Amino acid sequence: MALATLTSKGQVTIPKAVRDSLRLHAGDKVEFVITQSREALLRPITKKVDDVFGRLHKLGRKPVSVEKMDAGIRQKMQASFK
Repeated sequence: MALATLTSKGQVTIPKAVRDSLRLHAGDKVEFVITQSREALLRPITKKVDDVFGRLHKLGRKPVSVEKMDAGIRQKMQASFK
């Protein structure tokens, strides 16, 4: 079980094991859902295409083919499930 402590400013650090499990990174948004039994659920908010549009563009970077992108994604996905 992962525990965290509430600071005097109302802040909580999400434990690394939880961040890793939810694939959360700095700047990601999360939603707190309070259930009828007064339990809090932490739900990652997925980004919309408009939120990330143009983030990978860098001047002078050579274009990458769709095939190379697919191969990179496939490799990353395989590594994350090992």
